[in-house]
Amino acid sequence: MALYAISDLHLSLNTDKPMDIFGENWTAHDQKIKENWLKKIKDEDTVLIAGDISWAMKWEESEADLKWIDSLPGNKIISKGNHDYWWASITKLNNLFNRTKFLQNNFYVYEDYAICGTRGWIAPNEKYTEHDEKIYKRECIRLKLSLDAAKKEGYKKFIVMIHYPATNERFEDSEFTNIFKEYGVEKVIYGHIHGYGLKNILNGDRDGIEYIMTSSDYLEFDPIKIL
Repeated sequence: MALYAISDLHLSLNTDKPMDIFGENWTAHDQKIKENWLKKIKDEDTVLIAGDISWAMKWEESEADLKWIDSLPGNKIISKGNHDYWWASITKLNNLFNRTKFLQNNFYVYEDYAICGTRGWIAPNEKYTEHDEKIYKRECIRLKLSLDAAKKEGYKKFIVMIHYPATNERFEDSEFTNIFKEYGVEKVIYGHIHGYGLKNILNGDRDGIEYIMTSSDYLEFDPIKIL
């Protein structure tokens, strides 16, 4: 059993949203993901997908994308991204598939790790607004709810999925990074950033926590092994 991660699949199997407008590397990117996935991931493995799953605006439009993911080998744990407008109630989502589960105020287990997380939001910076602050605080609460649920069940080893980077572009500490340190999180899986922005990312050890960038274009559409 191995643990993999990839985020920002940006699927549009049922909508007209070609991704190659963001660069030639995005041409037929879903085929690249599937080919790489099939080469390495087995049915007993688990894959973390930290947001921006589908371009669909409504639940009905996302079904083809979610079924495509579910048909691939392995167990999948999905958290929400900023473009996942199709996201329905967590109860409805978790009743859809046996091999694909959705993360929101809850947690899942991989061996002796609790997989926790939330969508996240932009960390405070010069363009930060009161509206951002409201969402930011709410996401911090959701992250703690997830971690507390795992902690209550006796788990002491945590991996967090969060779609947004936990710091701003200057890599300053945030409430998210403080929560990670408070709970002793070992690894943080995140995405959201693409293109030119990938030249300025947090990827590696910081304060004893391993931050792992998993945007699909950063990974060249090839899931990365976490454990």
